[in-house]
Amino acid sequence: MNGVGNNSVAYVVIGDEEQGQRLDNFLIRCCKGVPKSHIYRILRSGEVRVNSKRVDATYRLRAGDNLRIPPIRIAERPQNEVDELAKQRVDLPIIFEDEAMLVIDKPEGVAVHGGSGVSFGVIEALRRQRPQAKFLELAHRLDRETSGVLLVGKKRLALTALHDMFREHGAGADKRYLVLIKGRWMNNTQHVKLPLHKYLTEGGERRVSVDPQGKASHTVFRLLARWPEVSLLEAQLKTGRTHQIRVHLAHLGFPILGDEKYGDFALNKELKRDGLKRMALHAWRMAFRHPLTASPLECVAPLPNGIGRYIATLDAKQNREFTAENYEQILIAP
Repeated sequence: MNGVGNNSVAYVVIGDEEQGQRLDNFLIRCCKGVPKSHIYRILRSGEVRVNSKRVDATYRLRAGDNLRIPPIRIAERPQNEVDELAKQRVDLPIIFEDEAMLVIDKPEGVAVHGGSGVSFGVIEALRRQRPQAKFLELAHRLDRETSGVLLVGKKRLALTALHDMFREHGAGADKRYLVLIKGRWMNNTQHVKLPLHKYLTEGGERRVSVDPQGKASHTVFRLLARWPEVSLLEAQLKTGRTHQIRVHLAHLGFPILGDEKYGDFALNKELKRDGLKRMALHAWRMAFRHPLTASPLECVAPLPNGIGRYIATLDAKQNREFTAENYEQILIAP
């Protein structure tokens, strides 16, 4: 099903490709342009029915389920605006692709999917770019402000296997990020285990804080390079909590450069004048086993130009010449 958005009740029979999805995620995908708050409202009110029964938002769809979706009005964008948004997003560098999955080097500033005030994201761009594709679903998420390695399933079986892999955390995918932080980081390797709690601000924005009652979270930081007031770290995720790297570093007093949620806001303004106009967090490497063949894969997204240029200015101040080759030896080391 490609979309729902009219003034009549829609009835959908769930097929093999849709089975296993959570009901709320299915509705968010098929009800293009509808705010998530409205999706959850019609779920809570019981207007959405599965096999004529009320179900929870977390219900897992099964092949053959008969889904009733109430009338939903969607404010449609002019076609020329939609086309322009698509053009802005279709140039997504592909790191790896086969019949089961593809791996993208996601640009900074692009959401992984539309919704929550964002009209167009990576997954919508891919579907528009590949209209013949029967199945394209995100295997995991990256923050809009974060660039780098992003996995997309092309088959339901592969997607399910990837979801299982990410749930294994340390035993599944080895996910590593590059991050520039404020301050001089001293330890070559440091394990940070601080529990994290999600909450909403008064304005309804999602935030995370270190809280003893939060979920267990574990990040391993390794020092790659250091300047008088800035450090370059590799962050290895052992758990996959929302905003984990950002909150762990901010709590320790080493906020990520350019982080508009947890960073040093006064410093961020200076950084923009100096040429760093983004958050300096990049998902640079992921090692994992292929979801169908179990063969080992390692996908690497090169250091983005925006971060690389800023590192070059840091080196220049220290009379060091920055080249990608200088840092490549560090970044690809086991």
